[in-house]
Amino acid sequence: MVQLFIAYQPLIDLFLLHSGLALGQYIVLRAGVFSIANAGLTAIGAYLAAGLTVKAGLHPALAVVAGTLAGTLVAMLLSWPLARLRGVYQAIATLAFVQVVLSLNVYSERLTGGAMGLNGIPKVVSTGTLFIALAGTVYMMWAINRTRLGRAFDAIRQDETVAASLGTSVRYYQTVAFALSGAIAGFFGALEAFNAYSIEPSRFGFDFAVAVLSYVVLGGRRSIWGPLVGTAVLLALPELARPLADYRTLVYGLIMVAVMGYMPRGVFDTLVEYLHRRRVARVDRAATTPGPGEAS
Repeated sequence: MVQLFIAYQPLIDLFLLHSGLALGQYIVLRAGVFSIANAGLTAIGAYLAAGLTVKAGLHPALAVVAGTLAGTLVAMLLSWPLARLRGVYQAIATLAFVQVVLSLNVYSERLTGGAMGLNGIPKVVSTGTLFIALAGTVYMMWAINRTRLGRAFDAIRQDETVAASLGTSVRYYQTVAFALSGAIAGFFGALEAFNAYSIEPSRFGFDFAVAVLSYVVLGGRRSIWGPLVGTAVLLALPELARPLADYRTLVYGLIMVAVMGYMPRGVFDTLVEYLHRRRVARVDRAATTPGPGEAS
């Protein structure tokens, strides 16, 4: 058992990291914002935390806090211009933001190491730390779901116009969603930096943004467990079918097309809805079926 854990520890760490990032993507989608800015926010948290430790000698714990705060602040600033956009235009604008961050990381060689990235980062984040971080994030999402904030997110996602007519400040709640998403992205970006010995700009590019979005779309956008299921499926698939590992992007695309065509709510949410319908149908049949002493 120990040998099996050691063999798959890098994959487990990757699952824990990407599950946290998927939850950061989930929170903005839940608030009705089509954003894929998480890749850029993750890069900001990772580079800032790693740079403060490697170049300035700051303690890793304080560097993680700084990365989290930076992700939160940048996300809040980004939310203001995005409030004027809707739908696909939000996606295009946030993709442009990701490309800007990627370019800055490539060309700011003094600060980021350029295309070679930052090296010599102390690996102080273990699997246990990542598990605690993910568990805390899941609990936070669960707590938000049970508050007025979560209900406002749901109302805005379902119909923004109706939510606004009922007195819900769409701009305020979407800014809050962006701030939470930025905090989670910056936090897990910093943890990723301290879980590896080096980071490079290409790690947080377009492929990364698409992968994080795919986790949420595949698993489901209406529950906390959907992004976790989507992450597990997409990360485990190349391991289960080794020849497909070289065609990861193609496989992701085909899976996404199939899911959007036949399970638009995602794998997990569709399964939950199917089981709920079966349970309701079973209860209805039991209620309408006459008992032994009743007339047929």
